[in-house]
Amino acid sequence: MLTRLAIRNIVLIEALDLEFSGGLGVLTGETGAGKSILLDALGLVLGNRADSALVRGGADKASVTATFEFARLPAALAEVLGDADVDIEPGEPLLIRRSLKADGGSKAFVNDQPVGVALLRELAPALVELHGQHDDRGLVNPRGHRALLDRYAGDDVEGVRAAWETWRAARARLTAAREQVDTAKDEQDLLLAHLAELAQIEPQAGEEARLAETRASMQKGERLSGDLDELRHLWEGSDSPLAHLRVAARRLDRIANEHPLLAEALAALDRAVIEAGEAEAKLEAAADALVHDPAALEAAETRLFELRAIARKHRCEVDDLPDRMRAMRTALDAIEGGEAELEALSAAELAAGNIYRARAEALHASRVTAAMRLDEAVAAELAPLKLDAARFRTAVAELPEDKWGAHGIDSVEFLIATNPGADFAPLNKIASGGELSRFILALKVALAEKGGAATVIFDEIDRGVGGAVASAIGERLARLADGGQLLAVTHSPQVAARGTRHYMIAKSSEGTVTRTSVGLLDAAGRQEEIARMLSGAEVTDEARAQADRLLEGV
Repeated sequence: MLTRLAIRNIVLIEALDLEFSGGLGVLTGETGAGKSILLDALGLVLGNRADSALVRGGADKASVTATFEFARLPAALAEVLGDADVDIEPGEPLLIRRSLKADGGSKAFVNDQPVGVALLRELAPALVELHGQHDDRGLVNPRGHRALLDRYAGDDVEGVRAAWETWRAARARLTAAREQVDTAKDEQDLLLAHLAELAQIEPQAGEEARLAETRASMQKGERLSGDLDELRHLWEGSDSPLAHLRVAARRLDRIANEHPLLAEALAALDRAVIEAGEAEAKLEAAADALVHDPAALEAAETRLFELRAIARKHRCEVDDLPDRMRAMRTALDAIEGGEAELEALSAAELAAGNIYRARAEALHASRVTAAMRLDEAVAAELAPLKLDAARFRTAVAELPEDKWGAHGIDSVEFLIATNPGADFAPLNKIASGGELSRFILALKVALAEKGGAATVIFDEIDRGVGGAVASAIGERLARLADGGQLLAVTHSPQVAARGTRHYMIAKSSEGTVTRTSVGLLDAAGRQEEIARMLSGAEVTDEARAQADRLLEGV
């Protein structure tokens, strides 16, 4: 709750330090004393727009510091602070400071850490809830009605949210898989054509190198065929050099024993015959290896051309073609497998959707039941607040499927009809200022809201009413404040008498300088202020006596 508010140089407030406590705190004062200045100052630390006109005349800057203390930091605040990397120790107060310059510009701090104003606006809903006659947020804003009804009913919204997230994730997986299969199907015909083309050629690993080597050998054979033919002619026949060597060797063998040199000559000649025979064998082997077969050469060149052409088509090396074929087969298998996977994903999405629908429908039924209870509770509060001719309705309507979400399948809106026979319409479209404030009070009392803001402020909720209605308002404000903190800016002595702490706002002038001050009243001060509210400018003894009766009656 709000425990301290320090204001410096805001409009008519030069320096003000206020302390607050739990229960109902009332703020009173004559019209124009400056009650709105307090709310404007508080609005600064809640992220409202910083208007340089708020800086007190003659000052170059202004500041507002609000201190909030909690027995345990609310989860909503902890989450926002955690996301912003603002550290706060357990039991440590939350200090929010906002400063602004007369020439424009402002700065914000949370526990002395500089932050953006956007963070203050995120923190505000869990810190202060302000209800005024022209309030277009809070209970008046339909965007918050669903959450209010759910808190009132104690519904399992988180279960619905979890089911929605599961369904949404399953639907996203199914959509992605369908897109992938559709894309693959678009490519299926092309894959089949490419695969058939490659299968017809049947490329083999290392085939390009083997074909290139074969082609090179045949091309050499073609080039050397003439020389080989001449060499073969020289070595073939009875008149070849080798034949003559062999004849000479046979003749020398017959006389080699006649002299040692002849034996040596025979040995040399034998070696020559052997070497010549080996040379002849090599020539024959070379001729066989380099045989020139024009048809075989053409076939090798054609095959090599086809392989290289299809490799260029697929933008890869010839040796990569077998891998490319396997990849194509895998892709085609994936298309068939993708169809089976789609069936599984579709079944999972359907199951998740059914779980969500079941939980959302149960939440819808609970909301309808809670709406009827809330309508009865609000109706019981309207007559004491002089709204006995009015009717209140919590409209729970099922949304079209494209509007479903983590919140369920419903829209929720609080509607009123202020006159018998009149149509129901949104709160802020029908009710006047005073009526709207009282409707809000009736709704707050009926909701007995849990999990709302730490501090609730009602700004002149009692405008235009008095007597029994004002007493009813005061009684309900006190009931709302029990166990929490509620601040009420009021002109009603009946409401003021209900306060556990009473602050008086006053304006004074010294020459051309005007100041607004706020003081905490003691028992005597409260009696005098309530008497003034009862009697006007001149406080009479009768008014003081009546003030005593009001204070004693609460």
